[in-house]
Amino acid sequence: MTHIKNGSRYLLLTVVAVALLFPILLGIWASLLPTKDIAAGNFLSTNISLNNYWQAFVTTPIIRYMINSFVTAGLITIGQLVLCTLAAYAFAFINFRYKKQLFFAFLVTMMLPFEAQIIPNFQTVKAFGWLDNYAGLTIPFFTSAFGVFMLRQAFLQIPADLVDFGNYLGLGRLQFLWKIAVPYSRSMLITFALYTFLTHWNQYLWPLITTFSDDFRPVQVGLKQLQSEDTFANWGMVMATAIIVLLSTLALLLIGQKFFKRNLNAGGTKG
Repeated sequence: MTHIKNGSRYLLLTVVAVALLFPILLGIWASLLPTKDIAAGNFLSTNISLNNYWQAFVTTPIIRYMINSFVTAGLITIGQLVLCTLAAYAFAFINFRYKKQLFFAFLVTMMLPFEAQIIPNFQTVKAFGWLDNYAGLTIPFFTSAFGVFMLRQAFLQIPADLVDFGNYLGLGRLQFLWKIAVPYSRSMLITFALYTFLTHWNQYLWPLITTFSDDFRPVQVGLKQLQSEDTFANWGMVMATAIIVLLSTLALLLIGQKFFKRNLNAGGTKG
């Protein structure tokens, strides 16, 4: 009876996995086919080649789009790591007037949907002349209430003995942050960095309304732009560009998972 239950579970998991992977596998297969076969619905064609990928790199600014996404997501990640870490440290270890009220105000901003912030943020960016610029894509996101909350909770997990040890050594606030708080919370910081990078790598709405040229357009908006140009009819090439972006995102996830696991194990074996 147990074998039947296990077999049923594995069968169900296999069916679900195939259903989830089928669109991706179909997209990869279509990216290897000529557009004429895709248009004719001949997905069983054996005329496979890497020509669509070659055309994607040669005839579209896909590399520029990916560089823009990498720069934008990278700058935002660095900005949030620095500012959120400093704010979280202040809320965790420094006593000041209206501390609880200010932290509550931070949390309230998490309830405000991003769509409600678009118009004031757009007007501000426009006033500073940051439209179609890396500044407009990154500076409005240099801090995050979620990041402050997440890192504050991590800092609050630091044992009191370590805090007392830092006071015994006479460490200043920034020294304690850099030498004790950050190393102890390294796994949480890496997790937050990966989450931030991937979130803004996949951002679409804000870049759509603040970029107007390929010089700053990120990859998600760039793919949509390709569909509105002459390349729209070339389904094989468009599919190839989508697969390039998908594989790059999966590579980021795999690399991030590797670093996260390594640092998590290192944190778990600290003695």
